Amino acid sequence: QVQLVESGGGSVQAGGSLRLSCAVSGYTYSTYCMGWFRQAPGKEREGVARIYTGAGSTYYADSVKGRFTISQDNAKNTLYLQMNSLKPEDTAMYYCAAVPYGGSCKTPQADFGYWGQGTQVTVSS
Repeated sequence: QVQLVESGGGSVQAGGSLRLSCAVSGYTYSTYCMGWFRQAPGKEREGVARIYTGAGSTYYADSVKGRFTISQDNAKNTLYLQMNSLKPEDTAMYYCAAVPYGGSCKTPQADFGYWGQGTQVTVSS
């Protein structure tokens, strides 16, 4: 059973940076698609960034391209999301999630079967 625990959220002013971490345990497959998602109050949960743990291929939502970077540290079994140039519209609960790799990391959000509890990011103007 894959378990995911996020940390690193907090409050920051616009233009600032935060790095989110997701500690992963219980891998049962050789490769996964790992992702960061976020949900703001009153809005649907949306994908932010994804990474294929095998080749390290990354994918980003247009709204965060050039500002956010997803990465992994296999030795530490940790997923990261470096967030720079934060904007008030980045305010949300951020979740990491995982799905066994099935040939593409562009899989629907609903396919991600493992989720963390979330970490809050608040960006003030």
